[in-house]
Amino acid sequence: MDMETDRIDDAVLALLLLGRHDGARAWKGFDWQAMNRLHEKGLISDPRGKAKSVIFSEEGLRRAEALFAKLFTREGENP
Repeated sequence: MDMETDRIDDAVLALLLLGRHDGARAWKGFDWQAMNRLHEKGLISDPRGKAKSVIFSEEGLRRAEALFAKLFTREGENP
């Protein structure tokens, strides 16, 4: 299977918002390869180690919020 890792990374970054706590921290319960790629792109702190969460970079948090809105919200729909 030929995967589009950038699209996977975008979805993982957006979904990290669901586990966000203490400002810019997020629980790191996603695929390790995707988490490592996000770290290499400078969007989150290093996921390796004993900590159960990662920290969004400023750019990572902005991008995660934009991707979440794009991928998982209904724009213009009345509640």
